[in-house]
Amino acid sequence: MAAQSGPRTARDFSDFTFRTLPSASLTSDDVELIMALFEANYREANRGYLERSLGKLKYTTIADHAGEPAAFALGEARVMDLPRLPRQLVTLAGICCVSPQFRRRGLFGEVEMRSIRASDIPPADRFLACGRMAHPASFHVMSRNPVVVPKPGIVPTEWHQAVGIAIAEAYGVPEFDPLTFVCKGTGVPIGYPIMDIDATPEEWEMFRCVDRSRGDSLLGISWAPDAPDGW
Repeated sequence: MAAQSGPRTARDFSDFTFRTLPSASLTSDDVELIMALFEANYREANRGYLERSLGKLKYTTIADHAGEPAAFALGEARVMDLPRLPRQLVTLAGICCVSPQFRRRGLFGEVEMRSIRASDIPPADRFLACGRMAHPASFHVMSRNPVVVPKPGIVPTEWHQAVGIAIAEAYGVPEFDPLTFVCKGTGVPIGYPIMDIDATPEEWEMFRCVDRSRGDSLLGISWAPDAPDGW
């Protein structure tokens, strides 16, 4: 069995078709389909950012419904030597977009899971789930984990910061702030989400230092099913 991405609730996706491919093997038609979904989810969608992302994460899953593009997600799993923790299973979730008419059906988690499991790494007793978040809606599920980093009002420990730096490097982040867990952008926007974001003031506080006009995102990391001793 391939790497796990976290607890999931069984859903019926029998009316969808899924393709999981190495990102490097995507055809020009595949890339244009992905770009169209990206642009349907973000205003001022930065195509260059998505093209670079396709070069950083190994797998891409595309879902369609009756021939209509429904969602895509990038991701992979790796075994990494993290600070104080050699040979850890790490899941790296990448950008995911779901067509507006297919939201709230669990597709986000399904396509991410399929991309991560494509790495075909055996499951481990514990793994570190990671993702870069554009807004509170994408951080909502991970933030429920009691051992997630970062947390509102809590400065990451030195160990948290060291692991965060290692994960940011795995994503190819050009500049990372280990105190806020902000992945600093290249100076241009990635895009602005086209959706209503229902989030609490505390959830928005996590994104106070994220400058979307600069292309920033928030790195989130969480252990499952529990954290290492001392975390």
